[in-house]
Amino acid sequence: MIKYDRLWATLKERKISQYYLIKNYGIDKAQLRRLRKNMVVKTLIIDTLCQILDCDVEDIMEYVPDDPETK
Repeated sequence: MIKYDRLWATLKERKISQYYLIKNYGIDKAQLRRLRKNMVVKTLIIDTLCQILDCDVEDIMEYVPDDPETK
């Protein structure tokens, strides 16, 4: 599973709000909702966020293996 918990930490560290992303960069609310729920998002969104935050992809997402017992 891909998790986006690091995105929220990076935003907080840089003092950037979700509202700021929506208003100033045109990030769609639905995409932010999908990120909050660790759902599938387009790589274009990941690329855009990396550009806005001037960070690496590892600063906004991480791979966490699924627990085989929950399958």
